[in-house]
Amino acid sequence: MLLDRLVIAHETFSRNEFLRSAEKPIDRVPVMDTLKPRVLIVEDEATARDALVRLLDGPYLALGVDTAEAAEEKLLEFRPDVVLTDIRLPGASGLELVQRVRELIPETIVLVMTAYSSVETAVEAMRLGARDFIVKPINFEALELVLEREVGNQRTGLEVKRLREQLIDRIRDDEVWGESREMQAVLRAASEVAGSMATVLITGESGTGKEVLARFLHRHSSRANQPFIAVNCGAIAETLLESEFFGHEKGSFTGAIARKEGRFERANGGTIFLDEIAELSPGLQVKLLRVIQERQLERVGGSAPIDVDVRIIAATNRNLEAMMKSGQFREDLYYRLNVFQIDMPPLRKRKSDIASLWQRFVDRYARRESLPCPTTHADALHALYGYEWPGNVRELENVAERAVILSRGHEIQSAHLPTTMREASSSMVGTGIRIPGSTLEEIERVAILKTLASVNGSTSRAAEMLGISVRKIQYRLREWREANDPALTAEKNN
Repeated sequence: MLLDRLVIAHETFSRNEFLRSAEKPIDRVPVMDTLKPRVLIVEDEATARDALVRLLDGPYLALGVDTAEAAEEKLLEFRPDVVLTDIRLPGASGLELVQRVRELIPETIVLVMTAYSSVETAVEAMRLGARDFIVKPINFEALELVLEREVGNQRTGLEVKRLREQLIDRIRDDEVWGESREMQAVLRAASEVAGSMATVLITGESGTGKEVLARFLHRHSSRANQPFIAVNCGAIAETLLESEFFGHEKGSFTGAIARKEGRFERANGGTIFLDEIAELSPGLQVKLLRVIQERQLERVGGSAPIDVDVRIIAATNRNLEAMMKSGQFREDLYYRLNVFQIDMPPLRKRKSDIASLWQRFVDRYARRESLPCPTTHADALHALYGYEWPGNVRELENVAERAVILSRGHEIQSAHLPTTMREASSSMVGTGIRIPGSTLEEIERVAILKTLASVNGSTSRAAEMLGISVRKIQYRLREWREANDPALTAEKNN
């Protein structure tokens, strides 16, 4: 197979014919075209490099450089889909460049050019991460076929990845929303603002799903096909945060061996999510304010302003108004961020969602562990409802994962829950059912029927009191009526 590829690649047209296609050197950076695949050509022989640029220009956006060092400087600026590099280069070798591309932009395709006598080196390059090799002198038709195949495979793979991420996001949407009155209000607010360009401030305790909401806003905006870049402002050292935000120029500080794009540049055209925004230092607050106001930034060590078009979504679990009044957070930045505020309620304030969230998590982790989906004993459900959930939905998910692993596909008992949760208990009075000792279905049936009785059968008022949708009450009533449920008959007669 390898011999066949070498024979095909070596059937080349005249090298002189190839070189004659170059008329003058090309040293400009082409105008960026997001629709064309971008090819970075690394070849120290100027005539051959310029010929390749000219031959590829049209179906591709081609840029040529003469060294691995120059290529590395262009990687994050040009962001090539393909790097086509010679093995033998002045300075760092093509093999070193292959490794560097893998580190900086793993999705980029690397093709190496080599003489017939250096095929062993090309094989080593493929071991390091190159996708294929082209034997010199170049057979341009063979090169075109390789590029077409690899770029097509790359874009298919990226599209599959994007669709998979969208599916995961939709699953997580279901987990966060629930049917409670509180979360339905959040969903309505998010739907109203998603399609606009407004800056959104999401507030709420840790674990309530603020990033999931931010992704929902991005996915339902006109920027859905552009990048979504998330930055946890509290998880990055303050000394590095400015470089992470705005990027840096080569040599701007110790360790800055190449120019680097910041998160704002990477999010250009899309959305940037600034989590834990309250952790920003006063100096970074000033610079962020400038980006919001002027839509421009400067890299660390740079002097030229760079235009950026990003939608900003910020989130915090702290009280920004109190921080503003105490001087810890800039007032002008607060009002720039707080154009549209959405508050994510804690799980303890929407306990009607616990059962449905719990079942989704249990189903997911049972599938992951290849186990039968377990039922949950009433004692365990009682403990779930009696707990205050300081870690919110994230904590509920972790507890469900633990319970599935410990139960190994059998019924989840209260013994499978953390000790603090088992100890949390409450009682219900006047329901006609035993807690513990009743199933969740029995508890739900009595709660709905008793609430309906207290409001003279008004489903809308009952739904409001229970924190569920009217549709759910109507569905349950129809279900019980069709099953001739005696509890429904008894409630009618009361």
